[in-house]
Amino acid sequence: MYAIVNIAGQQFKVAKDQQLFVHRLQGDEGASIEFDNVLLAEDGGKFTIGAPTVEGAKVSAKILSHLKGDKVIVFKKKRRKGYKKKNGHRQQFTKIEITGITL
Repeated sequence: MYAIVNIAGQQFKVAKDQQLFVHRLQGDEGASIEFDNVLLAEDGGKFTIGAPTVEGAKVSAKILSHLKGDKVIVFKKKRRKGYKKKNGHRQQFTKIEITGITL
């Protein structure tokens, strides 16, 4: 059984006991959260496609930790002008574990 769910503006294919990184979510570590934007669900070869979402379907998850991604260097330069800008960025992520999919 798996589902395609919209989490924080991105679509993920999730299954039970799967761990994944999503953009930073509100909530404390160890808290349970539910997502009801299920776009597609599969259960034993039977597909349910939403228009736009599947009615009554929910994906429940548990927040494991909040962390930062790798540093990305943003470097801007204009040649022959002496213009250089160096900036860094670290994206904030939340690690979640899918605890169940209900249709």
